[in-house]
Amino acid sequence: MRRAVIAFTAFLSGLVLLLTAPAHAAAADQGLRGTLTFQGQPVNGVKIVVTTESGQPVAEVASNAQGTWQVPVDKPGRYKVTLDVKTLPQNMAVRGGNNVRTPTVYADNFSAVLFALQAKGAPGQPQEEEESSFWGQAAQLAFEGLNLGLIIALAALGLSLIYGTTGLTNFAHGELVTLGAILAYAFNIGVGLHLIPAAVIAVILAGGLGYAQDRFFWGQLRKRGTGIIAMMIISIGVALVMRYTFLILFGGQNEAFAQYTAQPGVQIGPISAAPKNFIAMGIELAVLIIVGVALLRTRTGKAARAVADNPALAASSGINVDRVIRIIWTMGAAIAALAGIMLGLSQNLKFTMGQDILLLIFAGVTLGGLGTAFGALVGSLIVGLFIQLSTLWVPPELKSVGALAVLIIVLLFRPQGILGRRERIG
Repeated sequence: MRRAVIAFTAFLSGLVLLLTAPAHAAAADQGLRGTLTFQGQPVNGVKIVVTTESGQPVAEVASNAQGTWQVPVDKPGRYKVTLDVKTLPQNMAVRGGNNVRTPTVYADNFSAVLFALQAKGAPGQPQEEEESSFWGQAAQLAFEGLNLGLIIALAALGLSLIYGTTGLTNFAHGELVTLGAILAYAFNIGVGLHLIPAAVIAVILAGGLGYAQDRFFWGQLRKRGTGIIAMMIISIGVALVMRYTFLILFGGQNEAFAQYTAQPGVQIGPISAAPKNFIAMGIELAVLIIVGVALLRTRTGKAARAVADNPALAASSGINVDRVIRIIWTMGAAIAALAGIMLGLSQNLKFTMGQDILLLIFAGVTLGGLGTAFGALVGSLIVGLFIQLSTLWVPPELKSVGALAVLIIVLLFRPQGILGRRERIG
């Protein structure tokens, strides 16, 4: 017994060291740059402010005598570039009135940021140029929205299946997303495995934890007759415990995987993206299709749908309800972990990444229809698209407002969601 305790303590100590091991990456030659001209002449002394997409300051520069400016950045990603209109000469204005750009920086590349200047009070661009620029930006944002929507759909699928079979609204589901990313990081950076086998191991371990959660915790609460509201409140406590455990083990800093974080962009028509984005979207689509086919064609999938429709009737027909629920928990946790890894590929890892995306997961599930797997997919894609496309009209800080506004509007006219069933009241 004493040897077992010593071995377990050594294992935990090693895990802490692995999770807290910092990742060091050399800064690449990448960043943002642009040239300000007015009627063919350079514009000097105009202030440019660069921040991360979340608003953390990066640099403030001014255009030089040639009208050029440049800001190197440490990591690829999406940034916010603001032209300070107060520093423009009195006779100039930004064409169209929009002085904010949100470009994406790719590894070993400087992304060009365009601010077209015009005489103050003069009409804007010709209509053809405005429309071409608008639709090009819309295509790029739609691609990014589809990528985000597929990540949300992966996480929302497990949440929706768990709700459908147990009635539990699991507020700790976002932490399963974080768990997948942190486990993959531990095996990738701490152990030194390539990201692909590290991700496979992380998904398997997360699935095992999902099974253990239901086997030793949620299943026991169901046997004791704990109410759904009480279990929902308990899930909030579980989320807090897991989140701050991640903080202790992982730390509060942002980290990145060792592979696939710095890739040069690929231009396909109006869309520019890193190769990893196309591969990740293919994996996400494949997983969603496989799960959908499994729900429709396999015995376990049909049993899960039967339990979701009527657990008592399913039990009376010979279906092992507890076994089906544990399979759903295992699959839901594994898919959520995969979503966390994909989210970590598209942005930096942090201990609150699951908490940050949880509201969007709930929005996708509710919009598509609570308890329906295909509804979660449809709702999540709509949420992802509206989040990104809304930045055409609103500041990036308010981009989630559009998705939530769509959620409210749809539920006003269809309370059961897009693919949900209408329930009889009374």
